[in-house]
Parts: sequence; structure tokens; C-alpha cells
Amino acid sequence: MSLFKPTRYVASVDKIDLAALAAQGKRALLLDRDNTLVPRDTNRPPAAVVSWLDEARARGFKLCMVSNNWHAAEVRASAAELGIEVIARAMKPAPFALSAALRRLGVSASEAVMVGDQLYTDVAAGNLAGVDVILVRPQATQDLWYTQIFRIFERRALRNVPVEE
Repeated sequence: MSLFKPTRYVASVDKIDLAALAAQGKRALLLDRDNTLVPRDTNRPPAAVVSWLDEARARGFKLCMVSNNWHAAEVRASAAELGIEVIARAMKPAPFALSAALRRLGVSASEAVMVGDQLYTDVAAGNLAGVDVILVRPQATQDLWYTQIFRIFERRALRNVPVEE
């Protein structure tokens, strides 16, 4: 397994088939915040994401936001608004925050999926933590300057990877 290889690459969070994940024995979703659940250029999640999270809860999934964002109050506010657990300042690609989220949710790595928009943080952290990883396209084109640099390399690495629409 490659450190930077997602299990799947999906167009957006709301396109992830929750019934299929449940059928695979998945019980928990570890979710990145910026550009995965909440567009980088706003502080509000799209209605489709909110509906998808509601469906995940209704299906019995345990949810935890795992964010590298250093504005912990902002991250906690988003998590509270969405009604999910949170770990801020995660320092992905280090897997420690994902391991802490698994313990907090009471699930094993094989029962969880990491969902995020960045190959070199979210995907690497998920693979290091031993969880399946679903990479999603970023919701907005605005990124921090250093993320923009990583996006150049991401595009090259993903150029032959099909996206599930």
C-alpha cells in the first residue's frame, strides 16, 4: 500500500455511499474540516453536507472532525454546529489524532474511514493510522499558500486516478 494512495477518490462528501460503507462494516467517519466539510472560503457547511451528516447519524455512524486548523475555537464551533466530536490541531499526516479519535469513538481502525481533501495530510494520516481513506475534491479553490504548493503535486499524483462522481 502506498502512503499517498486513497482507498477511493470521490467528487464530494455527499457522494459517498453510506449504505455501502455500512455493508463493509464501517461504523465511524473521521472527517477533515477545511475544504472537506466546510469550504475554505466560508465558515458554513453546504446544505448537502449537512444532510449527508444527518443521514450518517441516522444510519448509526459515529462521527469525529479531525482538523489541522490551528484556529481551535473556529473548528470546535463548526463541530458543535454539525453535532459531531472534534479533534483540532491534529498535525496530520501524523496519525496520532486519528488514533485518539478511534479511541474516543470506541471503534477499531478497520471499522473507520478517514474522509479528507488532501493527499499529503488526510490520506497519509489515514494510511498511517490503518484506516481506509476516501479522498474528496476540495470544495473551494482558495487555499493557504503552502497548500497551493501541495495541490500542484497532488494534481500530478492523481492525474490517472478516476473520480467517482
